[in-house]
Amino acid sequence: METVLDSQAIQRILPHRYPFLLVDRIVELTPGVRIVGVKQVTIGEHFFQGHFPGAPVMPGVLVVEAMAQVGAIYALQQMEDREQKLVLFGGVDRARFRRPVTPGDTLTITVTPLRVGGRVQKSHGEAHVEGQLVAEADFMSVIADRSAFK
Repeated sequence: METVLDSQAIQRILPHRYPFLLVDRIVELTPGVRIVGVKQVTIGEHFFQGHFPGAPVMPGVLVVEAMAQVGAIYALQQMEDREQKLVLFGGVDRARFRRPVTPGDTLTITVTPLRVGGRVQKSHGEAHVEGQLVAEADFMSVIADRSAFK
């Protein structure tokens, strides 16, 4: 898979940083169609220390967060004033988890925009490991001004 946005380019778009940046690279970005991101899941992830010792599983809420971050990249990369914006969760619907994500997995996240533009956006996200669906969810995002949070 060819890299469209590497980790440095992602950090110029998203405000998230380690340990909460859950997207390593973007491998596809087709405006109006979809965005595809990749997260290499390693044993060094901070959440594996407690979830679960001896049986590490990536928390499902973090898989959904990774989907939301890929969706936020899609939304923000189209905005000229993105440095002044934050993309916040507005809601999550129909989240389903099909199998655990464990260290060594390559999580491929596909987000399809359902409603874009304006302040509220809706998307559908799917996460796959080796072509197998591991999680999916519909989510709503709200674009907010960063200045409101200072």
